[in-house]
This record gives sequence, structure tokens and C-alpha cells, in this order.
Amino acid sequence: MAPTLTGLYNASSSNAVHYYFGPTETRIEMPRSSDTEDVGRGNSGDGAEIASGAESPSAINIVQRGNLKALETTLRKQWRLGQNIVLCWSSDERGVLVIFVPHYFLGNYCATGDAQTDDSRANEAFVRELISGQRRKTREEIFAVSERLDVSPTFIKLNRALSEDVKVLGAVEQVIKRYGLSYVESRAVLLFDIVDFSLYTPFEQASQLNSLSYSLNSAYNKLLAQGIEINFARTTTGDGYYIWNRDLSPSANQDLFIFMLLVVADNAVAQAASRGHTVPVIRTGYHIGGHYELYQAEGVNPSVLSFIVGDVTIELARMLDLAQANQVFIGEFHCEQAVWGSESVQSITAVSATSFVNAVSRILPALQGIPLSGKPIDAITCWLTEGVEQDGQSRPRRFRIVDKHGLSRFAYNLQIDIDLEGRPLSLGLGGEKLPHRAQPIISQENEAERSGAAPIAEVLFDDLASMLKKRSVKTITED
Repeated sequence: MAPTLTGLYNASSSNAVHYYFGPTETRIEMPRSSDTEDVGRGNSGDGAEIASGAESPSAINIVQRGNLKALETTLRKQWRLGQNIVLCWSSDERGVLVIFVPHYFLGNYCATGDAQTDDSRANEAFVRELISGQRRKTREEIFAVSERLDVSPTFIKLNRALSEDVKVLGAVEQVIKRYGLSYVESRAVLLFDIVDFSLYTPFEQASQLNSLSYSLNSAYNKLLAQGIEINFARTTTGDGYYIWNRDLSPSANQDLFIFMLLVVADNAVAQAASRGHTVPVIRTGYHIGGHYELYQAEGVNPSVLSFIVGDVTIELARMLDLAQANQVFIGEFHCEQAVWGSESVQSITAVSATSFVNAVSRILPALQGIPLSGKPIDAITCWLTEGVEQDGQSRPRRFRIVDKHGLSRFAYNLQIDIDLEGRPLSLGLGGEKLPHRAQPIISQENEAERSGAAPIAEVLFDDLASMLKKRSVKTITED
């Protein structure tokens, strides 16, 4: 028998009592589900939705479907409109053990004093690992988590024990994630940003967002016809969309890159055929990094649509802040590589962004025949803009982007060429339109030092003003 945990946080309410693992046990009595109630019918008010991505509940027997509905009902009550979140769960012969914490708990736990202390970094690493991947823990693991976080687990009694069937466990994982916060360490994310969006009329803005949305759906259908399904999700930025692949298979990042190429191409073709300002001029960013994923509250239920925020979204926003119209930026990243369409093969070591793009370019012939504006693609190629270095070697040009906070990141410029039945289509920006390396500036103060004369006050003030100005100016230069 595990020791009794006392004096710890508990998310239970009057109808969901804390479960103490001591001599006197109190359990949450779950509402019984009728055999006629379908756990997958999708009514937002009955709390029986199973998030997209889980197996269809129709493939689960009626007893386990009743368990899923009962679990969903109690989780929604304890969720309390977003006041509490679920971290992890564990099976029990009489039900389920769950760890609830207030929504602000993790932020406080990771921000213990100085954010740069070893303890703070260790806490954040622990939390990220806890909410990454599968949420199911063993009984021993969930008590270890409980002890470290200084919170007590809550026991949810079910009419029957949960089955170990893969479909049942997958459905439980999806329900748990809807009431919690997830962390993904490495995932490709796109950002499509509409240029000068705020300068258009509301009707034109609506038309442009609708046009971009159509390009997304069109690219999805074109790849689906080739046997590649992009399970993409989106969230609006107001003047564009963040796009990511819900799938985390080894080839998911490459799939999203191919998806991006088709979206950019479809948008360009639509621009050429449009009149007025109904089709947007976009700038595009592709980056791979970590992020958190959460489900927002809609009324009294968590939505089935997720939102992401984290390093990868921040980097994309900063990259495109200085991007030009029609430009495609690729962030600097390292990721695992896989054969396109593979579900199991992946590299042992991570590859760089340049190697990643080179690998994708080699599988682009698979897109031949896909129609764009009624014309099939005869050929498609993509590459990172290159420049000749001092050693005479040609390498991709890397650009340093400094934001308004003085923080910097690196990115590459992507160019795309498509042949539509003999009609060339060039996408992205050519090398002649890109910034070059910043030339060293010799100030009047340095000139004075060389001549041996003391700098005058006006020169010092001018140099100080220049330094202060540089700190607040956003810049992009070749590295």
C-alpha cells in the first residue's frame, strides 16, 4: 500500500473526492453511462467527444465506450472551464489515477527565483519530459511525479477496468491531452503571412484569407491524390496562418515542406489570374523546433482544435517580420531525416537545414503530373540561394535577422522553379534582391584615434546616438 499523501494540492470538488491511499479510502463515484449513448457522436454539450486522431469509438466495445464517456464527464468537471489541467494518468484495477494541477502551477514551478538557476532549468526539463509524448505512467511513476510536484493524485472510479486494447488506450490519451498541456520537442511549423494586410478593406481581407485557406486545402487534396496525407492543423495569426502536421512520424517534416511548396505555387498561380486585391501576396517561413500545444476553452467545453506556442512560432514570427513580399525563409535547425513517405526509417544523427532541403529536392520528381491551374507539373526544383565564399566554394547564403529586442537568429532564402507544360514559374526571391554582408564602418572617432588626436565631444555624442539607435533597429544582413 502506498503511503498516504497529505497537505498536498488536490483538484477535486464536492463530487470528485481526493483519493488517499490509506486505510480509509474515498473514491470518486462515476456517473453511469447508458448503453444507448454513443461516445463518438460529437455533441459538444454531452462531453463525449473524442479528439481527432484517436481511433473511432465504433471499433471499441460498449463497456469500454462507457468507460470513456464516464472518464470524459469527470475530467470535464475537474477541468473547471480551464482552471485545472491534467498532467498524466495511470491505470488502476478499479479505475484511473490522474494528476490535476491549477493552470498556473507549472509556470510557478519552473520559475523558482532566478530563471537561470540549475534548479529552475531542471524543473523545466522535468515538466517538458512529463508532458511530452505518451501521458500514461506506471503506478510507481505517477507516485514519483506526485512526490516531486508535491501534489496528490486523484482517483476516478470506473464501472469496469480499462482494457489494454490499443484503441482504448489511444482514445484515453486523446481525452487526457484535451484537458492538459503538451510539449513537442521537434516539429516543423509553417507561417504564411499576408503582406500589407492591414492596408486592405475588410472585404478584401476576408477574400485574401479565404483564398489562402483554399490554397491550403487545394495542396492537401493534390498530395492526397499522390497517396500522401498531410494531417495539418492551423491557427490564425490575424493576417495569416501557422500550419503544422499533427503527425509526428519520421517523414512528417518532409511532408509539410512539400505541402508548403504546393501552397506557395497555388497562391502564385492564383495571383497571376486574379484582379484587384482578392488574392494575397504572402511571405512564407518554415522552421523546426519545440512548442507547447493546448486546447482552448469554448464555452463550458475544451475545443477540439489545438493551438501552439513556443520557440518555433516565435522564431518564425521574427524571421518574417523583415521578410520581403513573396520571399520564402527557411530557419536554421537540426532534425531527424527520413525517406519521404517512410513511417519507420530515420537517421541516427540529426541533419542540418541545408542537408534537409537538399534531401527534399531529390524527391521532388514525385510531384510531376500534379495539376496547377489545369496544367500538370513537368518539373519542380528548389534550392537555397548560394554565394561564392573566399575559398572559392559555393555555399548557401545565411542571413542574420536581428529583431526589435536585439535578439538574432539565422535563416536561408529558398528559391523554387516549376515547369508547367513549358511555362516557367519562379517562386521566392532571387539572389540579387537579397541583402549583402554589412561593411565595417569606420567612425570619426576611429579616424581620430588613428591620427592621434583626441575625439571631440560632438563625435562622441554622435557615436553614442548611433549605438543606441542600432539597439532598437531591426536588421537583416548576410552572415
